[in-house]
Amino acid sequence: MKWKEQLLSLAPYKPGRPIESVKKEYGLEKVVKLASNENPFGTSPKVVTALKSALTSFAIYPDGYATNLRTAVAEFLNINEEQLIFGNGADNLIQIISRAFLMPGKNTVMASPTFSQYKHNAIIDGAEVREIPLLDGEHDLESMVKAIDENTAVVWVCSPNNPTGVYISKENMTAFLNKVPKETLVVIDDAYHDYVVADDFYNAEDFVNEYRNLIVLRTFSKIYGIASLRVGYGIAHQDIIRVLEPAREPFNVNTLGQIAAVAAIDDQEYVVHCRQKNREGMAQFEQFCEEHKLHYFPSQANFILIDFGTSGDEVFQYLLKKGYIVRSGNALGYASSVRVTVGSAEENNGVIHAMKQYLAENASVTK
Repeated sequence: MKWKEQLLSLAPYKPGRPIESVKKEYGLEKVVKLASNENPFGTSPKVVTALKSALTSFAIYPDGYATNLRTAVAEFLNINEEQLIFGNGADNLIQIISRAFLMPGKNTVMASPTFSQYKHNAIIDGAEVREIPLLDGEHDLESMVKAIDENTAVVWVCSPNNPTGVYISKENMTAFLNKVPKETLVVIDDAYHDYVVADDFYNAEDFVNEYRNLIVLRTFSKIYGIASLRVGYGIAHQDIIRVLEPAREPFNVNTLGQIAAVAAIDDQEYVVHCRQKNREGMAQFEQFCEEHKLHYFPSQANFILIDFGTSGDEVFQYLLKKGYIVRSGNALGYASSVRVTVGSAEENNGVIHAMKQYLAENASVTK
């Protein structure tokens, strides 16, 4: 078989453990998943109503142009419909961009650690990957600019960054965009932007008309709570969208996902509610970290990376047996940490109690 050589040593994406699997393995009646940065409050009631009343034939292909969703998003953002591209989640758009820009002889620049799929797709497409280490959880934008050369096709910027939750200010993002060569595409992955409350955060869509080498990625999987239906979109100058579209597979956003996303974006009161609850939950974790002198990065996302000073895998396994699925930092570039999704107040209290138990039982190990 004439495989691409890079596939032979490349591992597939490893998602968080499913709830039912953990219940069965450990004989637990209740398991709380706080590993994949999903919305613990679910989705808007408007989405549930829209899906229940959806009259559709499952034998008919989805609207390949996502007409109704395109109109709803364009009106919400006050942009032209031609400035949008839709995907089967933001992951699909990352794949489309990689397919369109990256190949042997080209390189791509990104932070490290950051969202794994930038590097994953670049390797598959045969491009050189240039990773720039984070500085205290933040993108080292100056070093990223220095890493760009005439063969740099794409620069990836995740803000707030996954897995640290640290964001880039409007001032710093603007300065960065001004330094990137116009022939190099900048991708701002804005997956967690709806959770940000910082006063100096940017509105990425405001950059799009000014910087014609920019695409901004958004998703309905996080604060909108429809991760299972897989809907994401990109915002860019229409010239970029026009060239990207042929790399997008037909019918890549399913019918129910389109219906749900239209209803979700129409309920901004629910978004505000979830954002507020997230900040309240984040305060619970920050207080826990301060009390136990555990290092954490100030997060503007819906997760927090906590350094226990010991094996992240060990902490992960301990919490798993207690019925809490988190994410070990070992696979995220922070081997002594775990990443915890902010849940409901009850879920947060539960996992914090379990983490306190771990600290008490391992006082001589953690530091």
